[in-house]
Amino acid sequence: MKFLVVGLGNIGAEYEHTRHNIGFDVVDALAKKFGVTFTVDRHAYRAEVKIKGKTFVLLKPVTYMNLSGKAVKHHLQNEKLDASQILIVTDDLALPVGKIRIKPKGSDGGHNGLKSINEHLASTDYPRMRIGIGSDFSKGRQSDYVLGKWKPDEEITIALSTDKAVEAIEEFGLAGLQNAMNKFNQ
Repeated sequence: MKFLVVGLGNIGAEYEHTRHNIGFDVVDALAKKFGVTFTVDRHAYRAEVKIKGKTFVLLKPVTYMNLSGKAVKHHLQNEKLDASQILIVTDDLALPVGKIRIKPKGSDGGHNGLKSINEHLASTDYPRMRIGIGSDFSKGRQSDYVLGKWKPDEEITIALSTDKAVEAIEEFGLAGLQNAMNKFNQ
């Protein structure tokens, strides 16, 4: 059995470890845990992890957030997987900092990365893990907020959430979506 785990984010040093790049940080943490490194592939950085006989293909699209669907569609087809075998890991303004929410499907919620994936897959029926980044910004400052770095008092929460997200990805692949939802939706 094989799964495609896609962390959403933007490439470039200026975006590293920002709120919007929590998806990249989570798949990086999973790759680090199992000692694998990413290589350049078509539309994405790609790594592969084997856990208890299951293969997890980890992706970080290089298309920038707004075109993430292009990389997802290509690798989904290339790996010969269906939508139930993918897990998109992304940030969510509507959730408190660090809160994890796994769902089997849903709207884009105004998230441009999910919007692109929905358009390229012509569907909203694919599993996703949203990680809360909070919404502590002034009117008109959303872009600065999501592209900003974590506040010092948020960093411990995010480190713990990143570790939990890694465990949730493993649970998703080894025990199924429903078990991951039951165990990790807080």
